[in-house]
This record gives sequence, structure tokens and C-alpha cells, in this order.
Amino acid sequence: MLSGKRFFFVGIGGSGMMPLAMILAGRGAVVAGSDRGLDQGRVPAKFAALEALGIALHPQDGSGVTGADQTVVASAAVEESVPDMVRAAVVGAPRLTRAELNAQLFNAAQTSVGVAGTSGKSTVTGMIGWILHALGRDPTVMNGAVMKNFARADAPFASALVGGAEAHVSEVDESDGSIALYRPTVAVLNNVSLDHKSLEELRALFGDFTAKARTAVVNVGDAEAAALAATLDRAKLVTVAVEREADLSATALAAEPFAIRFTLVAGPERHDVRLQVPGVHNVANALAALAAVRAAGIPLPDAVRAIEGFTGLKRRFDLVGEAAGVAVIDDFGHNPDKIAATLDTLHAFPGRLLVLFQPHGFGPLKNMRRELVATFAEKLASDDVLVLPDPVYQGGTVAREVTSGDIATDVSVAGRRALHVPDRAAAAAHLVAHARAGDRIVVMGARDDTLSLLAADMLEQLRSR
Repeated sequence: MLSGKRFFFVGIGGSGMMPLAMILAGRGAVVAGSDRGLDQGRVPAKFAALEALGIALHPQDGSGVTGADQTVVASAAVEESVPDMVRAAVVGAPRLTRAELNAQLFNAAQTSVGVAGTSGKSTVTGMIGWILHALGRDPTVMNGAVMKNFARADAPFASALVGGAEAHVSEVDESDGSIALYRPTVAVLNNVSLDHKSLEELRALFGDFTAKARTAVVNVGDAEAAALAATLDRAKLVTVAVEREADLSATALAAEPFAIRFTLVAGPERHDVRLQVPGVHNVANALAALAAVRAAGIPLPDAVRAIEGFTGLKRRFDLVGEAAGVAVIDDFGHNPDKIAATLDTLHAFPGRLLVLFQPHGFGPLKNMRRELVATFAEKLASDDVLVLPDPVYQGGTVAREVTSGDIATDVSVAGRRALHVPDRAAAAAHLVAHARAGDRIVVMGARDDTLSLLAADMLEQLRSR
């Protein structure tokens, strides 16, 4: 299907584009691409990893788009004025969005598992992919985050697993509406909360997605997801929940600093489980993954044994290291639910939190202002410190109606310690300077690969104090 076909990815370094490019290259396609980050010299190791796979990289000036035998792939965020897109129109190259191409591969698979929801998609996708791989099912996995189980020294950016065409596991994205393209064998819905779209839009998108599946796995511990589950055919519905009644439920939770134990209850079955990732939210993620692989034909005892080997994702409560008695954690938290889950997990154990939160754009700040402020006001302790640099900005025209300064002011008015330091390096230096033994520094944010580099640099600053 793909061998010898030519593709050009515009924005190939993006979290959704890179794994898809890796899958196509692994299946024998001729893949090339460009990226604004490459031209700007950001995260060179990522682009070196793509080149090591035989993927040719070009400046984003149109030079890499050569003819109508190339399919040009771009995310919905790429402007028509980008030279590669202009050149594609000139040479008559066919075009696909990232989601359209991924959906083609997904829908062609004999067993397709699609993971949806506002939070936890990448982790559940990684868990499912690892279980199927560990048990010999040879899945292809399309993820938005690096899966530690598959990362190696020669493959550090393992956000994809290139397996066979029969089983395809993928995150599906509601933010641009492309979730509607997917026809899942097994649909997973973790939760429904405010992020990129209104709740009304989300209810429609997630409802249509789960209704198409042969089996729908829904976390009924989430109120919005539970309401949606009530509209589905009970014969194809599998419910999961933490410490409440469901087809698969978790009881007897026992937290560890970077792990958690629980008892899995599935009808008459009982299994003791220890995850190598912490937090109640990861218990919910594990329940969803276990239900999904069982629906795909994996016996539950085998799945339980395999999931205990799942080592997590980069930038998902990722311990970078410890120095001077201070732990540095890199985390993808960027919407209220994700941020709350991380803060709750950290507050299960003693120690002050020093949080650097870089918003992932001015639009999300405007959409989520009230909810973000409420989350920080509720979840930060009185001695925690929140520092916000300016939002990540990588070009384009944006309205700056709500700023990081507005969020910091609102959180301060609500009685928590929050500070706006516009320059990110200065914000990081402020936290390092004020850190003391027993503190946990947490770097939070999305859509910016350099946040991991920042977290590593903060650790080095602590070591050299």
C-alpha cells in the first residue's frame, strides 16, 4: 500500500506529524519534509533522528516539493501562505491533512483502537500499544508522545511503533474535528472537559465516535463521559471507573511517589496491579487500556501482567532528576484537568511545589482563563509558587486578549503565590534560585519541545549552585 509512494510533510517535527512520518518510512514509503523549527535551529536532535531513518529534510521554502507524484501532508494549522503549500499548488501535488492520512491507515486495519478524550490519550495509547506489543500482536502505534518502552539510544523520539498493518492503535484528535474521520473497532473515551472546543461540540464529536465502534470503552468516573455512555447501546459498552461500580473498576489504591498499586475488579475476577506510573488518573488510564485490549481479544490476566511493564511517556510526570534535594519533573499539563491531576499526584506526598507553567497559546488562555485560575487556586498549597512566562509563540497572527500576566494576577487575587516573569529563562532561574531541599520543581506546558530542554537545564543549574 505504501512501498515506494512519495510523501512530503510540512511541519514534520510536530507531535502528530513526526510519528506518522516514521510509520510511513517504516512501511517503505519515500518520506521527506520541512519544519519551521528546523529552520530556526530548535531541537536539532529530533531532526537528526528523522534523518537517521532515511527521511530527507528541506528548508521550508518550497524546494522540497518537486512534483505531482508527491503527496503533501500538512496539519490543519499550516497556513496556505507557507512556501511549501504554495509550491504544492503550483506543481499539482495532491494534499492530505495529517488526520486524513492517519485515518486511512487506521480504517484499513483489521483491528483499530482509537483513543479519545480531553486528557490521558497519549498515556492510554502507550499502554495499549505496549500490552499488544509485549504479547506478540505486532501493533502499529501512532502516539503524540515519546513512549519510554520503545525509546532507545538510537531511537530517542519513539512516538511511533512501526508494526504490522493488522492492528493499529492511535490517539484521535477532537481539537480540529478530525475525530470524525475514524472508524474504530474499539473506541476509548477517557473524559470530556473544556480545552479546544465548547462542551456542546465535544459531546457531539465524542458521541459520534463511540457510536461507530464495535466496542466502546468509557470511563464513567467522569460525569460528562458517563452521560454520553448512557446514550450508547449497552451491548457494546464497556464501562470503567476508579472506586465506583463499573465493568472494570479499581479499588484499594495505594500510592507511591512514582508508582501506584490497586486491585482490578472485573466481574468475578480480581487482580493485583502495580503501575510504574503514579496517580489516580493513571489508574483510570490503565482501566481503559485493559478494557480496550480485552475487547481486542487479549485475556485479562495476560494484559495485567503486561501493563506492569509499561514505563510511561516522556513529559508525562517525567522525573528528569534530583539535585540539592530538589526533584525536577517535566510534565505535559496544559489544561485544567491535566494540571489538576499532576498537582494532586504531587500533593499526595510532602514537599513544596515550584511550578513553571508556560501556556500553549493566547487562544487557550482566553478560552480557559476562568478554569485555569480556579484549578491553580484550588490545587496549589499556600506555600507553593507558580511562575508563568509568556505563552509559547512560533509565528502567525494572534490576538493577545488574555496574557500570562492576567492569569498570575487572578491566581494571586485568589490567595495563591503566582508571578508573571515574561522571559522563560528568567522564570526558570527565579525558581531555581528559590528552591530548597524537599521542593519539587515542575515544568508544565504543551506544543513546545524545548520545555524538556529547559527542565534539563534547570536540573543542571541546581547541580552547579
